[in-house]
Amino acid sequence: MSDIRDDTRNGFQSIFGYEPHGLWSAPGELRLLGDDSDYANGNVLAIALDRRTVIAAGVRKDRKIRVASTEADEIAEISLDNLAPDEIHGWAAYPLGVAWALGQAGADLSAVPGLDLFIDSDVPVGVGLGSSAALETAVAVALNDAWQLALDSLSLAKVAHKAENSVVRRDTGLGDHIPSLLGEDNSAILFDSRTLDSDPVAFALATRGLSLLVIDTGIERDADFASKRYVEREEVVDLLGVTSLRDLSPKSLPDHRDKLSETSYRRAQHIVNENQRVLDAAKILRQEGPESLGEILTASQASLRDDYDASTREIDLAIETALSQGAFGARIVGVGGSGSVYALINSDDLSLLQVSLDGAFSEHGFAAPSTYVVGPSRGALRH
Repeated sequence: MSDIRDDTRNGFQSIFGYEPHGLWSAPGELRLLGDDSDYANGNVLAIALDRRTVIAAGVRKDRKIRVASTEADEIAEISLDNLAPDEIHGWAAYPLGVAWALGQAGADLSAVPGLDLFIDSDVPVGVGLGSSAALETAVAVALNDAWQLALDSLSLAKVAHKAENSVVRRDTGLGDHIPSLLGEDNSAILFDSRTLDSDPVAFALATRGLSLLVIDTGIERDADFASKRYVEREEVVDLLGVTSLRDLSPKSLPDHRDKLSETSYRRAQHIVNENQRVLDAAKILRQEGPESLGEILTASQASLRDDYDASTREIDLAIETALSQGAFGARIVGVGGSGSVYALINSDDLSLLQVSLDGAFSEHGFAAPSTYVVGPSRGALRH
């Protein structure tokens, strides 16, 4: 973290010409299980990553917010008096959307000063590792402190969620932002998207000689995949007359088989079973440890492939290769457009797996995948 903190501080000073008044950061996140059950009032098991987005902030004497980033050539600028979803465009929708959403959450934006913000990050973009959640969360905690709003972590998660849905106009679940705020070292977070309760679950990897390897196959899945599945889920809910698929269990779902088409039943089956898999995984982690997750991860991936039609040849190849090299389990990352998977494996086997992936992809005529070793980390904080 020291390098990126220094880079962020120096970048701020270079662009804005003065020392920042504070430095904040928030991590990316990895859904271990429950990506899509989040949207059905279900359970999610995720970790905050040891890769972070860092924000340097300086308080201004006027009403302007200026935002600069290592990922953008221009400086975005707007007056707090003009802050509205229709006035915010492009990459700046993420940070400025958070400022707008804080106002929607009750902050009196007429009484707060303008700010200069500079953003740096080592969270990979477009890989399904929560780069947008890390950015929005980091901005949320920075503004919460700079404007002395005293909002709690759940409230900030709701703010970041509203910014992404209403300003960025990207549908996400609240579970996208919870790990970035509540993550802990050597722990996963079990989040209930109906009750909004969250609990840490021991997920120590390094002390057990384990690693998580994220494998980016480089392909892009259907950009509308998530929205299509959302429509299908809502159709099932309407047909069955339930509040959400959370209200069904693996035992009760078969009673409704004759009410649904074959495709609709498969979609429902994935969500209902995945919700239970999250709870089973949390129980196993508490009783046995990460090495015992293999069977659940395998079942989840098979369901994503067969019930949710979420896989591709490249994804299947990455998972088969990981399992052949001793991974305890491997699974698709997220249900969005990325073509990434993660594998839980002994750290001693990482190098061999990476070499095997390059060979397997080359043999099938695919470009070599990119890989990232990640682990659980703490959530958002001020430095």
